[in-house]
Amino acid sequence: MEIKKITEGLSVSPQITTADLPALKAAGFRAIICNRPDAEAADQPGHEEIRDAAAAEGLEFRFLPVTPGIVTDETAAGFGAALTELPGPVLAYCRTGTRSTTLWSLSEAPRRPLPEILALAKLAGYDMNGVARRIANGGKTPTDTGDAKFDVVIVGAGAGGISVASSLKSRKPGLDIALIDPADIHYYQPGWTMVGGGVFEPEETAKTMGSLIPKGVHWIKSAVAAFEPKDNAVVLDGCRVVKYDRLIVCPGLKLDWAAVEGLEETLGRNGVTSNYRYDLAPYTWELVKDLKEGRAIFTQPPMPIKCAGAPQKAMYLSGDAWTRRGVIKDIDIHFANAGGVLFGVKDYVPALEQYIEKYGAQLDFFHNLIAVDGPAKKATFRVAKPDAEPTTVEMEFDMMHVCPPQVAPDFIRVSPLADAAGWVDVDQATLRHKTYDNIWSLGDVMNAPNAKTAAAARIQAPVVAENVAADIDGKSPVAQYDGYGSCPLTVERGKIVLAEFGYGGALKPSFPKWVIDGTKPSRAAWLLKEKMLPPIYWKAMLRGKEWMARPEKITASGQ
Repeated sequence: MEIKKITEGLSVSPQITTADLPALKAAGFRAIICNRPDAEAADQPGHEEIRDAAAAEGLEFRFLPVTPGIVTDETAAGFGAALTELPGPVLAYCRTGTRSTTLWSLSEAPRRPLPEILALAKLAGYDMNGVARRIANGGKTPTDTGDAKFDVVIVGAGAGGISVASSLKSRKPGLDIALIDPADIHYYQPGWTMVGGGVFEPEETAKTMGSLIPKGVHWIKSAVAAFEPKDNAVVLDGCRVVKYDRLIVCPGLKLDWAAVEGLEETLGRNGVTSNYRYDLAPYTWELVKDLKEGRAIFTQPPMPIKCAGAPQKAMYLSGDAWTRRGVIKDIDIHFANAGGVLFGVKDYVPALEQYIEKYGAQLDFFHNLIAVDGPAKKATFRVAKPDAEPTTVEMEFDMMHVCPPQVAPDFIRVSPLADAAGWVDVDQATLRHKTYDNIWSLGDVMNAPNAKTAAAARIQAPVVAENVAADIDGKSPVAQYDGYGSCPLTVERGKIVLAEFGYGGALKPSFPKWVIDGTKPSRAAWLLKEKMLPPIYWKAMLRGKEWMARPEKITASGQ
């Protein structure tokens, strides 16, 4: 008997026998629901036999049979009613547990968001994507037939989504393209480090989404609830269905603030800030300006995260401001990094270490932030050093800049598009999905082993556009992505270490060394970051102008 827990009040299992009832009673169950019709199999005990054995153990029983493949709205409603009426916890069973889980999923639809239902079912080992459309429709069978249909549907209108829409439209002007995104505002997120350093105003990093959607591209202002790749369909919140010939998935990732106990309650006050949020980056600069003495902690969670250099960029710009004000000697700087190295590409580490020394910062490797007590100004870290038992360490602070843990969005993690870790599963060269050959992905949400940066999306967008266009023409992929990413490390106001690298940490400089030597801090790299990259982003990248971003062709020798 294999029991799988869905919630505190419900577990499901394959077919049970009368001999299982004493063990179920001992395990604390108080009621049984049978969702299997009698006589499905020759060796199957009838529901009355189970009912009588359950009664002998003092367990209540309900019979709600479901014919395979026919889960009616009425039966789903009856299941929900049974869970309300019966004493819990309840065990529901059928042949494998799938029908019971399906009934629970549909009955919970009015009360729980779709991603949560799919995730709980998946944790128990049941894939409910096949009924996602019904769940999104409040548990009812959809009746609408007026679904929209497009040549290409793009999920996510961030840096990757708008760029790939523009690049694709420039190659195939006649394509009918839809961009799906519920956001009103589009943010230039690489600028938030500069806001937190007092260089940019926050308003410089935001524009209305409507002003950026490429001409001729349909904007569907909605959230995605689920994917049905076998039917070439995307299910939106409210159960609207959008069909596609080809799909591009780039919704970014999820900042998991809730993963750190106490963090959400104290963000934006008690000296706790983060440049990873538009509304908090100005508070970073406020704290830096006001701090005259005490301890400043800068945290970095386990990988993967977007812009892996951002947590230390905040530290360097803060250290520079304190140095210029002459208070650096009175400020105890700590860089609490869940990883074991300062930066993943070793060629850039020596230059960064000079600034660690300049600002007197202490490197606390293998320190992962797990809890924050804002009013008490205390942070708790889990310290997991190699070859040592994990411990917890508590540190007091006067200011703390937090980089939150980051995961794939819920609706991606529970979808058929995801790998075991929850990221969209693509070929790292062509960015085409490994299972569904009419789906591509780019940006932070896919699982290629590259740095998650806007600079990476700038290179990926033309690769995807080129390969989608080739697929439309009946050709094999023609462009490949080499893992390029860029991280302009703002080591002081006016100087940047311009890290540019590809797969495996291979250096990928964009300029000759006499223009910018990326392994050394330079004024030229700062000017690039401050003056050139924002207009390149707004006026070139998002408009499909691929300056220094032409895709690399796939050679005859392969990838």
